[in-house]
This record gives sequence, C-alpha cells and structure tokens, in this order.
Amino acid sequence: MKKFGSLIAVSLLSGAVTLGAYKFFLEPNALSKITLAHPNYAKNVSLGAENIDFTTAAENTIHAVVHVKNKTVSKVPYLDFFYGYRGDREQTQIGTGSGVIISEDGYIVTNNHVIQNATELEVTLNNNKSYLAKLVGTDSKMDIALLKIEADEKLPYTVFGNSDDIKVGEWVLAVGNPYNLNSTVTAGIVSAKARNLANDGIQSFIQTDAAVNPGNSGGALVNTRGELIGINTMISSPTGSYTGYSFAVPSNITLKIIEDLMQFGNVQRGVLGIEGGELNSNYAKEIGVKATQGFYINKVTKNSGAEKAGLRKGDIIVQLDDKKINGFAELTAYINTKRPNDIVQVRIIRDEKDSIIPVKLSRKELLSYEFNGIEFEDLDSTDKKQFNLKEGVKIKSISNPEYSEYADMLKGAIIVSIDGQKANDMEAVSGYLAKKGNQKARYQIITKNGQIYSIIM
Repeated sequence: MKKFGSLIAVSLLSGAVTLGAYKFFLEPNALSKITLAHPNYAKNVSLGAENIDFTTAAENTIHAVVHVKNKTVSKVPYLDFFYGYRGDREQTQIGTGSGVIISEDGYIVTNNHVIQNATELEVTLNNNKSYLAKLVGTDSKMDIALLKIEADEKLPYTVFGNSDDIKVGEWVLAVGNPYNLNSTVTAGIVSAKARNLANDGIQSFIQTDAAVNPGNSGGALVNTRGELIGINTMISSPTGSYTGYSFAVPSNITLKIIEDLMQFGNVQRGVLGIEGGELNSNYAKEIGVKATQGFYINKVTKNSGAEKAGLRKGDIIVQLDDKKINGFAELTAYINTKRPNDIVQVRIIRDEKDSIIPVKLSRKELLSYEFNGIEFEDLDSTDKKQFNLKEGVKIKSISNPEYSEYADMLKGAIIVSIDGQKANDMEAVSGYLAKKGNQKARYQIITKNGQIYSIIM
C-alpha cells in the first residue's frame, strides 16, 4: 500500500487517453469505437434505493468487467550456505486486479498499478475465457493503463458516461473482483467530487461509499444506467481493506487519456503554466484578498500560455470555460481533459473586477515532463550559472517509490545525457523517453553538490 498521509492507500487492490471521439467516429478505417452515453437520458434523482432498479446496470456491467492477472518475473541473488553467491534465481510474483472492456474489439482500461512491471498479462472474461493481453500504454500520474486482447468474438463493453454530470448523493455501483471474487457488485452514493489526494495536485477523484477492496482496482464505477463514470483506484483505509470510502478516476479524464494513448502513444498533457494556491478564509486573509473561493496565482511560468495571454501574479481564477473553479482539484480536473494548443476561456478576478482571458494551453513536455516516476524541467539561468552549463535538464521531483531512498540526492540534479545522448532540453528529452515505453534509461547526472554519477532508472 502506498499511503497518502496516514489514511489514503493506493489499493494494491491488485494483490501483491471515445478513442479520439472525432477520430474514431469520422475515420472509416478506425479499429475501434468507444461509445458515449446519450446526453439526454433521464436521470434517476431524488429517489430512494427502494425505487431504483440496480439490476440492469449490474447485469450489463458484470459482463464488461474482467479479471486482470499480472505476472512479474524478477531475478534475486541466490546464496548458498557453504559456497556463498551462486548467481541469480528467478522469482515469480502474481498480482490481480480488475479491468473494464471499453470496445467490442478488446480494448480494456485498468489501473497502472495493477499492471506495473508485468512481464506477462492475462485477462479473464466473465465467461471464464482467458487471453494474453498487450499493454498499449500507461499514464502513471493518473494511474490509468490501456490493454488490448485479441478475442475470437465481439465483446460486451461499457458505455462512457459524463462524469461532470454526476451529482453528490447520486447512486453508483462498483463492479470488480475483490479478493478474487469475480463479478462482485456493491452500491453506494457519490460522496464528493474533485478530491485531490496526491502531493502534486494533478489527480481529481470521485469519492464514493461503495465498498471497494483489494482486487477492485481497475474496475468500473457506473451510474444506475450502467454508464461508466469512473475507474476504481484507491481506498481510504488504515488497514488496507475497505473502511468507508473509495476513490475513482473520473470517466472524462480516463476517456481523454485513452484517446491520447491510442492516437499518440503517450498522454498529451496541456497546462496553463501557473502555480498558486486554493483560496479559503485564512489564505485570503493572509494575502489580502476578499475572495474565499477560486485559485490564486502566485507565479506564472515563463514562456507558458498563461504568460503569453497576460495572466499574472495576484489573479484569481474562478471559472474555466463554463466550469466553475472553487479550488485546485477542479482546475486540474478540467485541464486534464484538454490538450496542448486547446484554448480555454479563463475567467479571473483582478483588482476586484471580472474579466475573461483566452489562454492557449502549453505542451507540458516543454515546461516539465514525467517518465517512470521522475519529473524533469528545463534549466533556468540560475542553474546554468551554478553548474557552468549551456544546456541540460533538471530533475524536479521523484514520485517512484523505487527511488525514494535516493530522492534527496536526485532532486535538483542536472541530467547531461541519457543513454549516451545529450540531454539538450526538455523537447529532446521528452521525445527520446517517449519512445522507450516502460524501459529504463541510463542517466549521467551532476548532483547539487557537483558529484557526477551514472544511474539506471
């Protein structure tokens, strides 16, 4: 279990980016279609559980949720009592989780942590047929992975609902394979939206009180019409088992990630290019503003879309397009559904006056880039002067627990080459690493105190 604070645990609920809606609906030779729910379906609101029929949604979803088995083979040192080191021995570990079929030709969405480091992936359908699965791509930051199986039949699949439309108090079903108990359905309500549980603030979860346990990871969160509104990902628990709340990646974010992975091979993450904080009474008083809701900008990134559009320190973002922004999680949730060069209408309060400023989103890779739990950024003038360098990239943060022991040394270090190729800038680095998939790379780095290392990460 990975803990966020003392309670939030990534549920190794696994034991141990419409595929381009426009692309797949418009291109005649598209391999697959993702089905979106009809926007005019009636909603089951203001009804008690006794007045809602869960059976149709459950029946439809059960057949679209699969069991995912992750086989990991690693080498461990083999020590002999009399003769000492005798080489390496292979050790096999099996992890399990859930996945959701999203197209009749075998595309499946699950969690990244369910399939992480897998040497072999096996998917078992509700009819007990099993298939080897191919990994199409992952987004470790949002904990989403896309798989593909080649089945001998058209498969049942889920329809994507609009996660922005769900309401707190709305009934939902969680479907998955907890503790290897296939086709388990639990019911609950939406407890909260736009929950931010990660230190980097990029994630924005749907919180529910539907029971989710180890093995549910990657399974479906659906509304009472059986429309997919989230991918179950985490639980809030001091024990590792369900104790009250679970969290799901919203379907709108999942949909965008799937589209990106299938069209581009990686996630196209657009950013405004701002830093700041979520307003509340205390923070507003501290910085001397009247507003108590919204996102306060205290830094605008150089060369970003925000800077070019004229956003500046002290502006308060209260709305993006037609979405009201009360805090950081809502801001990031909306931006996560957008791509570089998309234009967002940013409504701000400046000097107690409202105005709307159109901002073209920047490509995140040109400002920062994440690979294998390592986030990079370009060198600034201070870095170049300090290290007497004209080019290179800097390690901004480390989120991969595999390297947590070395995080203090690595954070702030300068990368001068990757696999022997010069790390000139973010564009070059992101382009090279994107081609490596999940393979590790050899980095030559200069630490903050000037030491030079060659490290494989």
